[in-house]
Amino acid sequence: MTSDAHVPLADAAAPRPILAREPRFDGKVWDVVSDQVDLDHTVVTRDFVQHTGAVVIVALNHRDELYLVRQYRHPVGVECWEPPAGLLDGVGETPVEAAARELHEEADLTAETWHVLADYYPSAGGSSEGVRVFLARDLAAVPDEERHERSEEERDMVGDWVALDDILAAIAAGGVHASSLLVGAMAADQARRSGWSTLRPADSPWLLAPEDRRRGGSL
Repeated sequence: MTSDAHVPLADAAAPRPILAREPRFDGKVWDVVSDQVDLDHTVVTRDFVQHTGAVVIVALNHRDELYLVRQYRHPVGVECWEPPAGLLDGVGETPVEAAARELHEEADLTAETWHVLADYYPSAGGSSEGVRVFLARDLAAVPDEERHERSEEERDMVGDWVALDDILAAIAAGGVHASSLLVGAMAADQARRSGWSTLRPADSPWLLAPEDRRRGGSL
């Protein structure tokens, strides 16, 4: 198969008709549903995780270091190094506002400059989750008296500044595994090598799953 080098590579929104939906599981963070889907006159059953979506924050300082947190991830039983991140579950909150909130809560940082680095689906075959990766720069520390009190799995979360080049080396060596870190670090490296010319505005259009696929959506 040949391709036209002048045609941009881009995914296309093309939802298929949902004939019926049956809830399978209602969870704290996400739900599981079973859809009867019409795929060009062939009806199939697809079970998937309904997810609100999430944001990831690549906080980059003037020394080309990223702020990472080490967080326990129970499904894999691993303490993963990751950028700060969180769910799009705030009522009336834009993605960049959610990112600013998570940066404050998980890293005790604020940022003056925000751009989009990347958008991705962690598991499009089994989840409606869409993730937007933001680049946050011109950082400042949150005053002690305004810092968020972390709880549950975030209570013992530790953080550190790590050079972007060291993160890239750890990815190549198989030392880190969180998809948010792999996508975020490699996208940041690509943007850095372009002289930051590939950055998108913080409010750029986003190809999220349709509302009826996301958590809280209905037919």
